Amino acid sequence: MSRRGAVAALAAGVGAPALAQFRVEITGVGLTQLPIAIAPLRGEAQSPQKISAIVQADLERSGRFVGVDAAGVALDETSRPDLSQWRQRKADALSTGSVTRLADGRYDVRFRLWDVVKGQDLGGQSFVVTQGDLRLVAHRIADFIYEKLTGERGIFSTRIAYVTKVGSRYSLWVADADGENAQSALSSPEPIISPAWSPTGTQLAYVSFESRKPVVYVHDVATGRRRLIANFRGSNSAPAWSPDGRTLAVTLSRDGGSQLYTIDANGGEPRRLMQSSGIDTEPAYSSDGRSIYFVSDRGGSPQVYRVAAGGGNAERVTFSGNYNISPAISPDGQWLAYISRVGGAFKLHVMDLKSGTATAITDTSDDETPSFAPNSRLILYATQQQGREALMTTTLDGKIKARLAGQGGDIREPDWGPFQKQ
Repeated sequence: MSRRGAVAALAAGVGAPALAQFRVEITGVGLTQLPIAIAPLRGEAQSPQKISAIVQADLERSGRFVGVDAAGVALDETSRPDLSQWRQRKADALSTGSVTRLADGRYDVRFRLWDVVKGQDLGGQSFVVTQGDLRLVAHRIADFIYEKLTGERGIFSTRIAYVTKVGSRYSLWVADADGENAQSALSSPEPIISPAWSPTGTQLAYVSFESRKPVVYVHDVATGRRRLIANFRGSNSAPAWSPDGRTLAVTLSRDGGSQLYTIDANGGEPRRLMQSSGIDTEPAYSSDGRSIYFVSDRGGSPQVYRVAAGGGNAERVTFSGNYNISPAISPDGQWLAYISRVGGAFKLHVMDLKSGTATAITDTSDDETPSFAPNSRLILYATQQQGREALMTTTLDGKIKARLAGQGGDIREPDWGPFQKQ
């Protein structure tokens, strides 16, 4: 029933892992985009990372900004730019800065942000980092700009996780939010599915078939150490974290049929949530931790339901269409993303939970596994383009999509991690 839990779907993947440079392809036009000029950093030509280009790609992918050409401009964080010139170029904001290689091999990165319309210096930041952290600095600059200009926290320095299959080998990757800088967290000849970030962003729960059946582990991202959470008789699958990080919801078939349970994040005896004659799977906690959304075929076809986190009677949430799976709840609690089968095509839908109004927001036909950005503004999902798996982000209205695609390799089951502690 659940495409996420289907090993057959994973086994279809071929190609090389997505390690090479990811590129962002912006499609669609947003209604309100703030024009911003990101001037090249002084000294950037000698830097191994083109920080201004990374910042601009981040901001454009958010759907809230459109770039204004600043090529050839010689400005740094100490410059007092002629803002009238930038007003003529239709820029509402301007970022300037510099990058300098220090004697010890580290890099000194500085930038400043200007409100062109109001003529205000909005402040800046400086970082001294190793070469390996230059991309992270670029993402943090983008976060600063995003927050200053929108009033909302930026998500560019967060991380994503996803799975690839190359030949007969499965790998779990952790990457920057733009898909770059992928690091292998786990590699196995047996399937790995359903990665799920902990609320602190330090651990990943996932399902491994190393013991020839699905078993749930929790993996410490920094150390690589992991612990066994669920290895009961039958299938153990679809882990989902509670917002406080103390509990996991899982799907177990230990008592016959796939049913929902909660279990302590350190393991222990699971607690069954409901008695159901159908298949219940793909749990997802609400942001307040009070409810669990899940997929069940108890009504004859897969639909999204909701139950109190302590168990009880479930209520149906999706009513349009006869095949709705893979629920994801936005951190602000306003939106439900899910996959609906429409005329044989699997399409990403977004529902306003207050009104119940649902909208298809993609023109692709093989979407899977939506996951919200921690600021609730973007959705990460996997789909197929030109017959190959690709990672995409989309704004909630579907107007701006960006592809995070490697040089080769099939990618699936993405999950967007939480905000990093500052």
